[in-house]
Amino acid sequence: MPQEPASTPTALIIGGCKGIGRAIAARLARDGFDILASSRQDSQDVVATAELVHQAGRQFTLLTFDVGNREQCRAALAPLLADAALPEVVVYNAGMARDNLFAFMDPSEWQDVIRTNLDGFYNTVQPFVFGMIARRRGRIIAISSASGQAGQAGQVNYSAAKAALIGAVKALAREIGRKGILVNVVAPGVISTAMTAELPLERILPLIPLNRVGAVDEVAGAVSFLAGPDSSYVHGQVLAVNGGLVI
Repeated sequence: MPQEPASTPTALIIGGCKGIGRAIAARLARDGFDILASSRQDSQDVVATAELVHQAGRQFTLLTFDVGNREQCRAALAPLLADAALPEVVVYNAGMARDNLFAFMDPSEWQDVIRTNLDGFYNTVQPFVFGMIARRRGRIIAISSASGQAGQAGQVNYSAAKAALIGAVKALAREIGRKGILVNVVAPGVISTAMTAELPLERILPLIPLNRVGAVDEVAGAVSFLAGPDSSYVHGQVLAVNGGLVI
């Protein structure tokens, strides 16, 4: 039987200091997790996230590295690989968009998005899998996108990476489910963040049955569910938070 954690559980949120990541950090802190959050650099976003975590009475630790740089990831995450420091929950939320029509997309627009949105998943999540297997418990949650479920014109690079992330999670779920580790995806639709601030909402809202954009707290609530006890039989699934944009 899986062993129960003896102390305060820890959640590692890759890309956890702004937008959806910050909301996830705050929600999981309220759920009782100490928070480890990664960012490329220290900033006011980090300060704001730490304050939310501390308000919930939990500890906050910042890890600074570029998710696309494998060596940086290994060095930053190495201290967490010991059993006593291994996080109970790993959330992969790092992402970027460099939108363009595929016919005009230059190599950097393709590679930068794949490097961050997909390669980063391997660089930051794979190091923890063996330890979770040995301990026979853990949760892995990847933040994909409605664009990865249905595709989106002007986002061939982003849609490709987010769709591949769903495929990776489904395959990983088949590999390690028997070891007591739950692996799932949350796929947000149009969520009110800095990334979506410039979108033409007058054209987008008619496509969403709920006729509104989502809030970061609604995505964080889905992550909270998958990280908590009520999702103990949810595995290899895509939980869509999109207002009906993809049905």
